[in-house]
Amino acid sequence: MIEQDTIRLLRECDAGVKMGVSSIDDVLDYIHTDALHTLLGSCKLAHESLGAEITTLLDSYGDAGKEPAPIAKGMSWIKSSVKMIVSSDDDAAAADLMTDGCNMGVKSLSKYLNQYAAADEASKGIARRLICLESDLAKDLRDYL
Repeated sequence: MIEQDTIRLLRECDAGVKMGVSSIDDVLDYIHTDALHTLLGSCKLAHESLGAEITTLLDSYGDAGKEPAPIAKGMSWIKSSVKMIVSSDDDAAAADLMTDGCNMGVKSLSKYLNQYAAADEASKGIARRLICLESDLAKDLRDYL
């Protein structure tokens, strides 16, 4: 049970990291403020670093990880594209989109952390770090809303 919950939790973290990186990529080209661009760029690097750690752990279990749900990824891209195209303030629109994404990530990762309670402590720690990363980004984005 521990190994199963560990793999499942890591898969959800893997999908969350990939979704986060993809979402940041969707808005980065629209950003005008250097500070916001730097904030999102450093958060992207943190996500990628955590993703590499997750991949290493999943590889040790012989698991290939998990891609974000295609419908969720597609809907996110459409929402981002439309909102950024029609927005008069790209930085505020990007901050708004990213805040929504962070909040969804915190909610779903917290659910999975509770659902896969038998996961090992290392995997739970990764999930908690990802939750903190998302929560901190949402807080930092408030200045741009």
